[in-house]
Amino acid sequence: MDRRQFIRVAGGGVIASAVLPLAGCALSGDYPAEAVQAWKGPGEEADVRRWVLGYAILAPHSHNLQSWLVDLGRPDEITLYCDLTRLLPETDPLSRQIMMSHGTFVELLDLAARQKGLRADVELFPQGEFGPAQLDKRPVARIRLVPDARVNPDPLFGQILLRHTNREAYEPREPVPAALQAITDSVASHRIRVGFAGSAQPEQLQKHRAIASEAWRIELVTPRTIMESYKVLRVGPAEIARYRDGLSINTPMVRALTTLGLFDRSKAPGPHDAATTGQIKDFNAKITTTPAFFWLVTEGNDRKTQVNAGRAYARAQLAATAQGLAMQPLSQALQEYPEQAKLYAGIHALVEAPQPRFTVQMWTRLGYAPPVQPAPRRGVDAHIVTA
Repeated sequence: MDRRQFIRVAGGGVIASAVLPLAGCALSGDYPAEAVQAWKGPGEEADVRRWVLGYAILAPHSHNLQSWLVDLGRPDEITLYCDLTRLLPETDPLSRQIMMSHGTFVELLDLAARQKGLRADVELFPQGEFGPAQLDKRPVARIRLVPDARVNPDPLFGQILLRHTNREAYEPREPVPAALQAITDSVASHRIRVGFAGSAQPEQLQKHRAIASEAWRIELVTPRTIMESYKVLRVGPAEIARYRDGLSINTPMVRALTTLGLFDRSKAPGPHDAATTGQIKDFNAKITTTPAFFWLVTEGNDRKTQVNAGRAYARAQLAATAQGLAMQPLSQALQEYPEQAKLYAGIHALVEAPQPRFTVQMWTRLGYAPPVQPAPRRGVDAHIVTA
């Protein structure tokens, strides 16, 4: 789920590089207010479904694509679809991460519904489950909101507006045991296995770091995969405000080059360009000092399992936020394209999740870090359709 961007002068010459996180957290320069307005939370709504959706759209999503479409045609119901124009065919060819991103949406929707005394009855794939190869126009979920006096608010709801993916350098101190237990407890209702690695397992910790670094290098030097990030790159306030999705960067140098027409986004930098090697060095420095890793493993990997794994990840990240911890997904080694096959097998072996019975659905850095600004969001209206 994490990406970086490179700056090239038109014609191919490298002149600089800048970090570009997936969720759109820039190194400098605040985003336009309208692009992050959603993070203030929804206001009063006549239709409670819109209020609930105001929190659901803040869920984490691969490449910040926000590929959620909802139909409100039936009273008290929300039908969730996937926007098939917002997929990642190169880095997520089987759309596993896209389905997890729909799970994160469903979980935040459920947490918001509980705040209003509503029970969210979730039926996954009401017209049948997608096959393993590709998605289609059938709904991902049908959610009925039912008043229920037995429904209690979930404390994790209070973390939704505070949850942000953090790709900065983490402090060397390890997460305290109580925080790890809180993360584990947050997903207890799911059929999923969690794991952690830290300084108590030095050999394992080094293997996690090595796999993360090599998987990241492969994605950087594979033109078609890094170009998938270029296609959703938003540079400067005008583009960020216009799109409110994708990968945002607002640093002064990149903005200046873009204004002058000198930032060539039509091609990837070469594997030995200074921009590529510089970004590898920057990422490796962060990985080398990462104090802990966290992962989620499922038995099986069908579409319902993927959606439910996304729900579990949303809860785990909210629980981490409540404990003052930051997470950064490390998705490269989990991606099902050929160049990553060796590392895909490696991370599964490392966390004792042999294929095909088990699947590592999420793998992240974990630690303490300074806060970052939120990712742009398109707002509720952008997701409402009539089926």
